[in-house]
Amino acid sequence: MPRKREVRKRQILPDPKYRDVMIAKFINGIMRQGKKSVAEGIFYGALDLIKERTHSDPIKIFNQAMDHVKPMIEVRPRRVGGATYQVPVEVRPGRKTSLAVRWIIGYAKQRSEKTMEEKLSAELIDAANSRGASVKKREDTHKMAEANKAFAHYRW
Repeated sequence: MPRKREVRKRQILPDPKYRDVMIAKFINGIMRQGKKSVAEGIFYGALDLIKERTHSDPIKIFNQAMDHVKPMIEVRPRRVGGATYQVPVEVRPGRKTSLAVRWIIGYAKQRSEKTMEEKLSAELIDAANSRGASVKKREDTHKMAEANKAFAHYRW
């Protein structure tokens, strides 16, 4: 964190195909070693697979999956008098989307399907239907926050 001035938020340009900033952020999350065209191919291929499997709008399913994975509250460690408490706090909007992107991509990589396109499409479909590992991660985060509700007064 710089001392002199506030850090400017970088503006992310919308993706070329669907003109959506959320999709551009997701593609940036998939991207490794600056290979954006490879990441775009994976994402758009996954959307094509979603369209084949569900016979509905893949963008709607993607947005639904993102909404089902975004956490509302999380726990942050707070050190008070030598003890560290897990304090539940609300999640900022930008962090909500970045956590959702990170969780969906991370759990898609762990799936057993053959290609990344298949893994990602399966995880997005599961998340849209409120199933899958990324939705479970969100539920676990909410349960942790609920369990530590007694320490909410340490929030500042």
